[in-house]
Amino acid sequence: MASGARSFLVGLVGTGIGPSLTPPLHEREADELGLRYLYQRLDLDRLERPAGAIGEILAAARLAGYDGLNVTHPCKQLVLDHLDELSPDAAALGAVNTVVLRGGRAVGHNTDWSGFARAFDRGLPDAALGRVVLLGAGGAGAAVAHALLTLGARQLTIVDVDVQRAVELAGALRARFGADRATGGNLATLAVALQDADGLVHATPTGMAAHPGLPLPAGLLRPELWVADIVYRPLETELVRTARERGCRVLDGGGMAVFQAVDAFRLFTGVEPDAERMLAHFTTLVAGPERNVRVS
Repeated sequence: MASGARSFLVGLVGTGIGPSLTPPLHEREADELGLRYLYQRLDLDRLERPAGAIGEILAAARLAGYDGLNVTHPCKQLVLDHLDELSPDAAALGAVNTVVLRGGRAVGHNTDWSGFARAFDRGLPDAALGRVVLLGAGGAGAAVAHALLTLGARQLTIVDVDVQRAVELAGALRARFGADRATGGNLATLAVALQDADGLVHATPTGMAAHPGLPLPAGLLRPELWVADIVYRPLETELVRTARERGCRVLDGGGMAVFQAVDAFRLFTGVEPDAERMLAHFTTLVAGPERNVRVS
C-alpha cells in the first residue's frame, strides 16, 4: 500500500459486538481500494459503559479524529440526541446506524433500510408485494418496513410480541406512506395475516446461534409465500431451511448485512466500494467458525 494512501478511522458502537463481521468486511475492501482503514470495535460491555453513554463515546470519537461510527443495538435511537444533523431517511425512521464525522459535524444516516432494499431487489427481484407480513417491530423491523413500503408494498401487516410497538410503528408508517399502507397486531393475528399474504419478512433474533428455532409454526409457510430472513449467522436459519423445504422462495440475511456495509463505507470514505467483491468476502467470512451475531 502506498504511503500516501488516504487514511480513515472508523468504529462500531454497541453491546456484544465482538463477533461482528462488519470490521473485516470494511477493512478488506479498503485494502483492495488502496486505502488505509482502521475499523475499531467500541463494545459497551467491554468498556463497562451503559447504552446511555453513547453521547460520551461519540464525543470521544470526535476528539480522537474518527471519520465515522457504525451504531448498533442498543444505541440506534439513543444516539439521535447527540447528532448535529440527520439524513431524511434516518429522521423518518428515528434510528441511526451510521454517523459521519466531518467538518466538525456529526451527521446520522440509516443504511439498514437501503441495505435490505438492495438485497431484496437482488434476491427476489420479481416478488409480489401486494400484501406482506413483517414479523418484528424493533429497530431492524422499522428499517425493513420502511424499505418494503419504499419498494412498493401495497399493504404491510406488522406483528410483534409487543403489540403496542407494532401499532406505533404502523402508525408512523401510515403518516409517511399513506393511511391504508400499514397495520399492527400481536402474534395471535399472524396466522390470519399470512393466509392471503404474498410474502413474509422475519426481523427478530430467533434463528441466531443463541436463539435457535422457528419464529412461527412451520404449517403457516405456504409454497406460494416468499420468505425473507434478516438473520445472517447462520445464513441457513431454521426459517430459511424450513421455508425452502416447503416450496417457498427464500432470501437469507447475508445481502442486507453486506449492502448496509456497502452504503456505510461509501458515506465514510466518499469512495464507491465494489459490492460484488464485498459479497464474495462476506461469503468467506461467514463460512468461518460459528459465532453469534446480532440482528441489529
